[in-house]
Amino acid sequence: MATPKSIVARAKKIKLFLTDVDGVMTDGKLYFFPLKDGTFSELKSFNVEDGLGLLLLNSLGITTGMITGRKSATVKHRAEAMSVKYVFEGFLSKKEALENIMKREKVKASEICFIGDDLIDLPILKEVGFAIAVKNAVSELKKHSHYVTQKRGGEGAVREVAEIVLKSKGLWNKVVKNIADSKWNKGKKPKTIVVSAK
Repeated sequence: MATPKSIVARAKKIKLFLTDVDGVMTDGKLYFFPLKDGTFSELKSFNVEDGLGLLLLNSLGITTGMITGRKSATVKHRAEAMSVKYVFEGFLSKKEALENIMKREKVKASEICFIGDDLIDLPILKEVGFAIAVKNAVSELKKHSHYVTQKRGGEGAVREVAEIVLKSKGLWNKVVKNIADSKWNKGKKPKTIVVSAK
């Protein structure tokens, strides 16, 4: 299915690719396992296709980041494995995190893509140039999005959007060639910057 021209025009400008975590990078389910000391360990399930999508973006110079309302060691670990540059955690007011990243990266709102699924993502979606709601997002978010994914969060939605961005920028053939020639993901990997809300 061809991507509409209006979506291609927005995706072509993207320099910063941001996403929520729970319900977008995952299916939204949280698993808690009791430990011997009486505390709990939290587990999340991530989709490998989404992870590769982030790696592909990073390999071609598109900065990636995650903004989440929760704090989780699992998210930090996953972000580091995928060379994600930013993890802003514990931010229920996500616009504050967005503004912080924009200052660091010196990008305009029109150059940012954000993927969300729930109401706390709405302030960011209203600001960015390429606003995405996953298929399982609440209806209010879908109304304010430029694109709604065909896939659900945790089931390849992030990869779907990553491919739209790369194809719109004319980089997809380079991605495929680089992978086929084993000439990708060999550069210096950025250290993940983790910022926790106070």
